Amino acid sequence: MGTPTAQRSRRARRPYPVRTVTTRSQCRPSVRFERLPAEVFHMILDRLSGLLFKRCTILLPTKDRLKLISSMFSQIPCFKLEECTAAECLGFYSYGVFLKTMISGWDEVEWHRVFNFLCSFTNLLPKIKMAVTGKPGVSWYLELQLRLFCRQVLLDPWPCKDTLFWLTRILKPWPVVLQARLLFILYGPLLPDSTLAWQGIVEREMSHSALWNLARVIVLLYSNLDLKDWTTDTMQTILEELIVLPEVWHMENVARLLVLCGNTVCYSFLANKAHNGQLRQVSRLIVHIILVCEKDGYCMNSVVEMVHQVCQSFNNTSERFAFIQRLEDMFSEVTMEVYEFVTAGNHHEDMGQTLWSLVESSAHFHAKFLYMFLKNE
Repeated sequence: MGTPTAQRSRRARRPYPVRTVTTRSQCRPSVRFERLPAEVFHMILDRLSGLLFKRCTILLPTKDRLKLISSMFSQIPCFKLEECTAAECLGFYSYGVFLKTMISGWDEVEWHRVFNFLCSFTNLLPKIKMAVTGKPGVSWYLELQLRLFCRQVLLDPWPCKDTLFWLTRILKPWPVVLQARLLFILYGPLLPDSTLAWQGIVEREMSHSALWNLARVIVLLYSNLDLKDWTTDTMQTILEELIVLPEVWHMENVARLLVLCGNTVCYSFLANKAHNGQLRQVSRLIVHIILVCEKDGYCMNSVVEMVHQVCQSFNNTSERFAFIQRLEDMFSEVTMEVYEFVTAGNHHEDMGQTLWSLVESSAHFHAKFLYMFLKNE
């Protein structure tokens, strides 16, 4: 051992680390997500909602970022259509949270790339084609998987404007009749076993809550008709196709859907049918809209105003009178149909209640309708 003076001298000669300025290009991140076990990556995804991945890949181009996502997600069955067998899996939900965090702030061109990536990664378009061209309800598991993936990954996490972007991307490749079918798969009512109510909507009355999501998305599409290739006629046709899937719906379900869509959509739909000479169908629909408003506790004033608007859309007084006459005849016809069903010995408690509601709704509607005309004199 040396003297204390010699030890201090050796320590003094020891080189110090050199400090330099490091530029962003020199500290380009070394992305090694592909080396993580799938379970660890899933934990990161769940805990950090994609923020870590976004920051670690910030200097990479979009194409490379998407490749990295693909390489990792391909190892996790929960992120792929029809590959996870867990009953209450949160995979698609986690995927949606991750994706939203990852691409928030990207421009529309990059969002198109993301959609194309998702279609390729999940084989989405061929699976949609299989679901919308097959017999409704036969591929029930595929229908449910498509609904969960599209809703939880692309549609539900976003505000309305962004939801519209993803929804139109999903719908655009298909003809109108298949767009209607796809909308039902994505937003139609479900049975308690989580399968789509294809027959239920035809055979029996569905609740307000069962039709709410479908009405909400129809309003969203109607409110953005300034989009290219997306017009009022397009939405009219989609709605016409929707209410006959897989067969003609129970009339109260059609009426309840229109009521939930609001006066603007409802008037547009009815006026279009009226001007195409479908007065009988329009009259029957209005009677059931009035019935639904009575049953569900909606104000009758809005229905009266809508009927008045439909009347005013005709060219002359004789056409308006013919419409009113047809509507009054339909009140009588529907009331007699329900009455005869009840008195024929069909012990159906709901139909008895429907008869009572129909009589009440007729009285309330006509009182409001007459008051409107008396007020305007």
